[in-house]
Amino acid sequence: MGHVHEIVTFTGSAGSLSGSLQIPESTPRGGVVLSHCFTCSKSLKVTRYLATAIEAGGYAVLRYDFTGLGESEGEFGETSVTTNVGDIEAAAQYMHARGFGPCALVGHSLGGAATLLAAGNVDEVKAVSAVAAPFSPDHVRHLFAESDIDTALSSGSAEVKLAGRSFHISAEFFRDLERHCSPERIAALNRPLQVVHGTEDRLVDIEEGIRIFNAARQPKWYTSIPDADHLFVQEHHAMNAGHAIVAFLDAVL
Repeated sequence: MGHVHEIVTFTGSAGSLSGSLQIPESTPRGGVVLSHCFTCSKSLKVTRYLATAIEAGGYAVLRYDFTGLGESEGEFGETSVTTNVGDIEAAAQYMHARGFGPCALVGHSLGGAATLLAAGNVDEVKAVSAVAAPFSPDHVRHLFAESDIDTALSSGSAEVKLAGRSFHISAEFFRDLERHCSPERIAALNRPLQVVHGTEDRLVDIEEGIRIFNAARQPKWYTSIPDADHLFVQEHHAMNAGHAIVAFLDAVL
């Protein structure tokens, strides 16, 4: 029997989440929860490429939509880093319940920052890989105009445009960013950590990845992908990142 791509649903922080579970032909060597970037989805090219490479390495991969995005339930305007963390924890528990262990978390961009926060909350998580992730979730504030932030804080919400799409962002979203202090959480992870970053990332500078690496006190790996941008637009860049993640998982799981 060949590999399996299974459409799945599981309960997240605020309703049902939609996922795609990719299971390799041979017995999986473990399970990976793959979390996407801010306002993205499980169908984004980089997410699909990473999942393909990780599955080819022998691991079952769950890529899914955060609450309020893609095919998952919920309102995006009511989400925050805290709800993202809850979704990641739920995804890890789903993979454990399905028998795909040991489990690793892989997160891209803000999904990576949320993954660093979630990993320590789930005993079944044995390794973490942060891909093009900011050192702190608060880094995403630079994506917004100060006037939009002021409007959200004063009025309760604001309609903003990101990558040509309109979103409602709540005041709670911005307040929640300030509650998460990554340095202490990274240092206390007590799990092998990998940082993967493209050298040509102009959205989340590679220095952000270096700060994550330096904050870690557990066994750690650092992988730079030459010439790769934030979204790993070139397929071979994303696949190289995926292969690096597989090598890391092979070493620590």
